[in-house]
Amino acid sequence: MKLVLIGCPGAGKGTQAKMLSKKFDIAHISTGDLLREQMKRGTELGKKVSEIMNSGGLVSDDIVSAMLAERIKEDDCKKGYILDGYPRNVAQAQGLEAITGPLDRVICYDVADDVIVDRMTGRRSCPKCGRMYHTAYNPPKVEGKCDDCGAELIQRKDDNEDTVKNRLKVYHESTAPVIDYYRDKGILMVVNGVGDINDIFNTVASALEV
Repeated sequence: MKLVLIGCPGAGKGTQAKMLSKKFDIAHISTGDLLREQMKRGTELGKKVSEIMNSGGLVSDDIVSAMLAERIKEDDCKKGYILDGYPRNVAQAQGLEAITGPLDRVICYDVADDVIVDRMTGRRSCPKCGRMYHTAYNPPKVEGKCDDCGAELIQRKDDNEDTVKNRLKVYHESTAPVIDYYRDKGILMVVNGVGDINDIFNTVASALEV
C-alpha cells in the first residue's frame, strides 16, 4: 500500500501517519524528518536546509526527490509506505510516480488556518527523546520539562507565529493545487482534521480497508 498524506503544516499528518503505519505495517516517511536528520548531522546540505526552513521557505524539489528515492529502497518499505509532507506542489506530484509507481490513495486533512496557528505556536518538543507537547492541549506535568526524560522542552524556530503564517501562505499557493491534481485522478480522500485523533484515524483506516 502506497499512501500520500496532504494537509497544511500542523494539520496532524505526522500523528495520523504513525498510527496508520502501525495499523497497516508500512513505513512512515516524513520528508521533514529526512531533512532534519541532515540538519542534525551538520552536513553542508543540512546547513542549507536549516537556513531555508528557519525562514519558512521550502527546500528544492531536487534535494527532496533524491532523498526520497533512496529512502524507499530500504527494507521497511517493501510492504509499502506513507509519504508525509510530499509532494508539496503539482510538479512534484507529476514526477512522484516515476519514483514510487502508482499510488493507492491520497488523504487530505482539512484544517482552518486559525486552528493551525494555535496548534503550531503552542507546540513544544523534547530535544532528547522527541516527545511532543502542546502548552494548552497536551502540557507536560512540570512546565517546560519532558515527562519521560526531564529535559528542557524547546519550541522549534519554525513554530513561531510569523513563520507559521508564512508557511500557510506558501502552502495555499503551491501545495493546495495538488489536492485538485489527485482529485482529478480519482484517488483523493478529504478528511476533517479537527476532532479526536482516534476518530479521525478510524475514519481513514476504515476507508482503506474497503
